[in-house]
Amino acid sequence: MTSGPESQSQTQAGQPVGNGHDGADDAVLPFEGEALDVRGRLVRLGPAVDTILRRHGYPDSVARLLGEAAALTVLLGSSLKFEGRFQLQTKTDGPVAMIVVDFEAPDRLRATARFDAERVAALGERPLKDADLIGAGHLAMTIDQGSAASRYQGVVALEGQSLEEAAHQYFRQSEQIPTQVRLAVAEAVEEGTGRWRAGGLLVQFLPQSIDRARLADLPPGDIPEGHTHLSGQAVEDDAWVEARSLVGTVEDHELVDPSVSSERLLYRLFHERGVRVFDRQPVQEACRCSRERVMGMIRSFSPQERQDIVADDGRIVITCEFCSRRYDLDPQEVEAEIGGQPNQ
Repeated sequence: MTSGPESQSQTQAGQPVGNGHDGADDAVLPFEGEALDVRGRLVRLGPAVDTILRRHGYPDSVARLLGEAAALTVLLGSSLKFEGRFQLQTKTDGPVAMIVVDFEAPDRLRATARFDAERVAALGERPLKDADLIGAGHLAMTIDQGSAASRYQGVVALEGQSLEEAAHQYFRQSEQIPTQVRLAVAEAVEEGTGRWRAGGLLVQFLPQSIDRARLADLPPGDIPEGHTHLSGQAVEDDAWVEARSLVGTVEDHELVDPSVSSERLLYRLFHERGVRVFDRQPVQEACRCSRERVMGMIRSFSPQERQDIVADDGRIVITCEFCSRRYDLDPQEVEAEIGGQPNQ
């Protein structure tokens, strides 16, 4: 998955936009550093991620993890140049058993997490790493263009690494594009009220010469004992080493501080080499659920399964895991719509 400017309209050319808040929350800013052969995107999430995290009242540690996953999903999904959906999903044995984040191109984001409250509480108040919450399992990244033939999925084993590290592993194994990712989440106090913010930076090395972009191969599993895997000693391109080092200087607060504009951060990183930014892509919190989708799900149930979901009060109540919207349905009306016999 390459990252590039989604618009050829240049808005700035290596110049900071100012020191104040530029009102660019909930937006992705594509950029290009031609001298270093890098392209990337910078995402800042404000009200969108705050709505997602506060809606479910997640513990702070779970909220931070889900915020990171949301920022990463937007970084990756916003590269889609067609109407489709990018989904990030984890399934693990940790206190946070599952995370699902959907990005529906061009701008719709939703996210949810399933977690064991007792196991999360047992971790205490100490600063937690992603691995403390995730545990072991896998992370799947899926691109869905609406048909089975156009569906692509990449899977990364989760074995104690952070979401940033898992993203790097994904690009090494699936895309073979040198990539550096930074993620940050924080709860900022604004006008006496805490509000969640998330940010992410993705930079990729995309030189015109394919040979310059080659990564060292992963060691083969059948290498004879006592032999050295020489391809793992491949020398990285100087331009990429420089770009990766610059990304490594990014502080968490720079990705979430509303007083540090996206342009200002990119200028700090790349001004000596030159950087161009392109038109922002807006992001909004928006769920895909609807009564029609709920009915479509119920239609897939057998008559007995439809009977089983009728509650003691004689109603079918389905709550969306993403937006918490409740759908309160009359079983007889449901059966009439499906075309079967009404429940007795």
